[in-house]
Amino acid sequence: MSTGNDGGANQQVLVVEDDENLRVALTDNLSEEGYAVHAVAGAAAALAMARERNFAVVVLDIMLPDGDGYSVCRQLREAGCTAGILMLTARTLEDDIVRGFDSGADDYLSKPYRLRELLARVGALARRGATGPTPAPPSRRDRIADIAIDRKARVVTRGGAEIELTRTEFDLLVCLVDHAGEALARETILDQVWGTGIVVEQRTVDNFISSLKRKLGWRDGCGFNIRAVRGIGYRFEVDRR
Repeated sequence: MSTGNDGGANQQVLVVEDDENLRVALTDNLSEEGYAVHAVAGAAAALAMARERNFAVVVLDIMLPDGDGYSVCRQLREAGCTAGILMLTARTLEDDIVRGFDSGADDYLSKPYRLRELLARVGALARRGATGPTPAPPSRRDRIADIAIDRKARVVTRGGAEIELTRTEFDLLVCLVDHAGEALARETILDQVWGTGIVVEQRTVDNFISSLKRKLGWRDGCGFNIRAVRGIGYRFEVDRR
C-alpha cells in the first residue's frame, strides 16, 4: 500500500512494538514505502539499536514488556537522538498525551489506528528530518513577555532558562507568533506545521497547544495567551501593556 511518499528510500525507521503481529505488519508496510526498517520488541533493544544507527523516524509503542515508551523516548532525546518520534498509544487521556510530548515525542497516534494515517505521519516526520527547518534570518528573534525565541538556533528561553520543546512544538510556536492576533483555523495550523496533504487528526493541534502552554508556563497575567476560538481554532494574543 503506497501513500506516494518520495522520501522513504534509504531512510531508516525503527519500530518498537511488542505485539508480534503489529510489529510484522508495520515492518512490511513501511518497507513497501521504501524505508529501511528495523523492528524490536522492547525498551532495552530499542535503546541499543538507536545507539548503533541513525534513524529518521522511531515508531514507539508506550506499553513495552521491559519498560515504557515515555522512558525510552526521554532516554533517546538525552542521548542526542534527533529522529522524529511517533508514539503509539491506547491511552487517549490528555495527561497521557502531554506526558508523551514532555518526554520528547513529535507526534502520537491512538490505537487502533488507520494504516494510511500512520504511513502519512511517518512520511511527514521523515521529510521534515530530511529537509530540516526552514532557515530564518540570523537576526530574527522574538520576545514575548519573559519568553525569548531564537529562530536560527531554534531555542526558546524563559527568564534566561531554556525551555525544552520538541521540533513540532517549536514550529507550532513560531506559526502562532507569526500570526499573532489572527484566528487560525486548525486546518491552517496543520498545513503550516505538519505540511500540506498530511493526514493528521485536528485534535492533534489541541493536544500540542495544551502541551505548549504547559511548557511555556502560561498563566493568567503572564503577558500572552493562546486562546481557543470556538468553531475555528486558536489565536495567539500578546499583552502590549
